[in-house]
Amino acid sequence: MASIKDVAAEAGVSVATVSRALNDHPSVSADARTRVLAAVEALGYRPNAVARSLRTDQTRTLGLVISDVMNPYFTELARSVEEEARALGYSVIIGNADERPDLQDHHVTTLLDRRIDGLLVSPTDGGSPRMLDAARAGTPMVFVDRWIPGLDVPVVRSDGRAAVRDLVAHLHGLGHRRLAIIAGPAATTTGSERVEAFRAALAEYGLPLPDAYTGQGDFQAESGRRVTEGFLDLPEPPEVVFAADNLMALGALDAVRARGLRVPQDLALAAFDDIPWFVHTDPPITAIAQPTGELGRAAVRALVDRIEGRPPQSVTFAARLVVRRSCGASPTGAQSPVTNRSQT
Repeated sequence: MASIKDVAAEAGVSVATVSRALNDHPSVSADARTRVLAAVEALGYRPNAVARSLRTDQTRTLGLVISDVMNPYFTELARSVEEEARALGYSVIIGNADERPDLQDHHVTTLLDRRIDGLLVSPTDGGSPRMLDAARAGTPMVFVDRWIPGLDVPVVRSDGRAAVRDLVAHLHGLGHRRLAIIAGPAATTTGSERVEAFRAALAEYGLPLPDAYTGQGDFQAESGRRVTEGFLDLPEPPEVVFAADNLMALGALDAVRARGLRVPQDLALAAFDDIPWFVHTDPPITAIAQPTGELGRAAVRALVDRIEGRPPQSVTFAARLVVRRSCGASPTGAQSPVTNRSQT
């Protein structure tokens, strides 16, 4: 593998000139820069990123800690983060917290030890000690999807309250009155926010949300199955189950089918977080969709702004309702009109 000395010999300049040319130093003449770049290309030279980071105090690397890599929503989010970072000249190292604060701390510590330039985090269970310490110490950081109130960290997220109201209006229009929810962890902002949005939307139609119709899940499929089985065992089961994330919705669907029941004839089903699989289930599942790709890209831009000395902005996107057949409606006129983006 070619070294910087080889490049200097090929270009007929000093090693110092090669270094300055590769770092865009203004003292290098256009002719010398051209010869250095030609030598780099001819020899296939690749600069030592570690050595460069020691000189510049930057690694051009971002860390991304997501809550659950098995969740298709976070998989899509990670992809959009990586694409936008690459477009801006950064690489990304990903850590999967698996909804565990201890794993989140492990990844945060590992990433900081590798001298990343900044962190994107979707906090697990209200945060974790190492992540909280890093945020309070001023580490360049952006929260994406979830956030921790009270911390001075930019947040890029979507607001699902209007879409939840659209969902309840849709269900009410179909004649459903007994609506239940499989909630996510109350310690996460998304878990608590979706329950409160659902409760508020029901109240607009004079509908209660009894304790028996509120099941505690953990954003995993098994919890969706377990909670739905409990709903079905009630003396008066709900007519609709709204799962607060996609994996819990799939668990709910498994529970219905295991009892030989049908969606939507015996139990209607809706979900937060639309995924490509939902159009292939039988019936296709009504869902609230977040602009996941836009979330990931906006989060990277906010973090790069923070790293490069520009004031970062929190951004809130609007989620939207996508109507399919799992609640008993025709897919005709499938989407409710909502604004795509607003900034805060």
